Amino acid sequence: MNNSVSSTARLLGAGLRALLVLTVICGVLYPLAVTGIAQALFNDQANGSEIKDTSGQVVGSSLIGQRYDLPKQNPDDATETAKPDLKWFQPRPSNGLGSNSINTQYSLILSGATNKAGDNPDLVKLVEDAKAAVVADNTTATYKVKPQDVPADAVTSSGSGLDPNISPQYAELQIHRVAEQNKLDVAQVEKLVADHTTGRTLGFMGEPRVNVLELNTALRALTGN
Repeated sequence: MNNSVSSTARLLGAGLRALLVLTVICGVLYPLAVTGIAQALFNDQANGSEIKDTSGQVVGSSLIGQRYDLPKQNPDDATETAKPDLKWFQPRPSNGLGSNSINTQYSLILSGATNKAGDNPDLVKLVEDAKAAVVADNTTATYKVKPQDVPADAVTSSGSGLDPNISPQYAELQIHRVAEQNKLDVAQVEKLVADHTTGRTLGFMGEPRVNVLELNTALRALTGN
């Protein structure tokens, strides 16, 4: 009987010691080591790829797209469609994007694609309406946009609905409108777009892109809006 109790006590003691050692290693030392390495070598990514304005305030993440809309006339009306604020570069269309990053509030609505086929009548109409809106919004007194000039990402959402980037073609299409709305020289806005255009990853993966939040944050610093 005593031998049985003694064996059980030894097993319990060994189990508790193993639990303590593994807790210290896996629950304390390992997380601290990983966190320390991440903060030292990948500080930006480890902290959410935050984008800050000139005052140091965080305006969002470079990984999550945001909308740039005018305030609704009636905020309590859920059926009212928000209109784009044309002084800012606009992202890809998506119901998944949150509020204007220039606002202090940001609420995520949803993430996901429509899953509609390319010949779906609703999707076709959505794309046609979006293309007409892009043409109308970006045609200025000195710059005319043709329907064939509108790139695909200007009228279609990404798979996640949260794509933070647009193509350089879509950014360039918006330059004249942004310059006119903000009373800037076209050359100034062209330089902003060029400075915030990223090439293919490692020179061959993906496509050239422009991060809309980074671009608009730089535009805000330039205009003081």
